[in-house]
Amino acid sequence: MKITVDEEKCCGAGQCVLIAPEVFDQRDEDGIVVLLDAAPAADQHEAVRESAAVCPAAAIQLHEDA
Repeated sequence: MKITVDEEKCCGAGQCVLIAPEVFDQRDEDGIVVLLDAAPAADQHEAVRESAAVCPAAAIQLHEDA
């Protein structure tokens, strides 16, 4: 799995950080997503999928075959 994020779309809701804090963080100044791990370990994949699914701005893109 490979992850990309679109900072322009991000609205700073922070759901991704709550669900997968090892993979996502937020900038202090504006809450925009920060990708900590673009290729997380298999044990993080379920949380990352959930993060992408609940993102209100659809700012998280998953590439499952990468």
